[in-house]
Amino acid sequence: MTDPGHDVEIGAGTRVLVLGVGVAGRAAAEVTEELGGTAVTVDANGAADHRDVSEVDLGSFDVVMSSPGFPPHSDAVRACEAAGLPIWSEMEFAWRVRRPGIPWVLVTGTNGKTTTTQMVGAIAAAGGLDVRVCGNMGIPVIHAGREESDLVAVEIASLQLHFAHTISPHAAVCLNADDDHTDWHGSLEAYRADKAKVYQHVRVACVYPAADARVEAMVAEAEVVEGARAVGVTLGPPGPSQLGIVDGLLLDRAFVADRHRQAAELGEVSDLAHLVAGDVPPYLATNALAAAALCRAVGVPPEAVRDGLRGFRLDHHRSAWVRDLDGASYVDDSKATNAHAVEAAFGGRADRSVVWIAGGLAKGQTFDALVRAIAPRVRAAVVIGVDPDALLEPLATHAPEIPVVRIEPGEDVMRRAVIAARGLAHEGDTVLLSPACASMDQFRSYADRGEAFTAAVEAMDR
Repeated sequence: MTDPGHDVEIGAGTRVLVLGVGVAGRAAAEVTEELGGTAVTVDANGAADHRDVSEVDLGSFDVVMSSPGFPPHSDAVRACEAAGLPIWSEMEFAWRVRRPGIPWVLVTGTNGKTTTTQMVGAIAAAGGLDVRVCGNMGIPVIHAGREESDLVAVEIASLQLHFAHTISPHAAVCLNADDDHTDWHGSLEAYRADKAKVYQHVRVACVYPAADARVEAMVAEAEVVEGARAVGVTLGPPGPSQLGIVDGLLLDRAFVADRHRQAAELGEVSDLAHLVAGDVPPYLATNALAAAALCRAVGVPPEAVRDGLRGFRLDHHRSAWVRDLDGASYVDDSKATNAHAVEAAFGGRADRSVVWIAGGLAKGQTFDALVRAIAPRVRAAVVIGVDPDALLEPLATHAPEIPVVRIEPGEDVMRRAVIAARGLAHEGDTVLLSPACASMDQFRSYADRGEAFTAAVEAMDR
């Protein structure tokens, strides 16, 4: 397998060109200098006192660390490739400078990455491990991998897998690989190919949803370390080398002495009941089984799965109840940045009509299938975002009977959206911020968007 920069080590005299001035870029520059090298940081536009890539001598560098803000088709990346420079992602850089001997587990997928990675952290901690949970949350993975610990649990996106080459985790999972980030990757096929890289060089277990033939094919095609096994997760009774559910019990038939005749009890579906109102949704049970499999792959005992799940709490901005007002519930699901996450959010509210607040950066997605799927549940829609047509057009085509309010960009956009939603909601409804889109057109992040929603809802008078 091609290994760009196989002979490059970050150390004394190494010159690293860092594309991007965000969290990943700053971490790469700090560690490069800590190890005796030199880092030069550029950004996309030459702003914020950082030069543009055209202003540096590319021939003077040994390697490039490219942040996700630079897609493969960007001028900067193409210039680096033309100069013959090896290009590493943040994750590849982190692996190269990591503290050796500490196992890593990787979690990717269109949806559920953060929840599953945090579940890994909770289960591993319940098992007595000192675990670092990182990726698109908490401490940068470049720093987390250099700390003394027992386990590094990494949420890794397709954008961070594209320029990953040598990462060799103990275990990895791709939860799903639906349409997302096609603007960055160039096509759905390229997106899925990058997702599949999560299974390359796995040492112990390639964990996958047994009902997803596309992800199963990724496992079958992966180049893994000799002895690594495919471990499926299913919501039904598990077969050998699977984790699954029987009569509400979470069972493991993969990490037991005799997987053909034995099963280890890991807990119950009801251990997740505190996370949601009503029945535990299938996606949450799948996330829990995937996290359990990753932890079992590094030796965490069965009882730690139960204890970890019972103590686990969902991330902020993921189906988080804010308050009830006028008999309607207000829910912050700002983390839903694609269509499939929105469908999951609607699935957890099967008995309620929804006033849906949505919109933002569509990332090349189309929403016709989403609108058709959720239209029977939508009482009204409130559309935010600088470019609303990606949602307005499918709403008009597939659900013309649904009232739609367009919130123009400008100050207090979320306050205006919440006011509009309140005027449309009936007693017993859910007002759901589940945007299906990225946030950076009008907010700093999905968290900033969720916090704006929460503040607007809490400021409403009864």
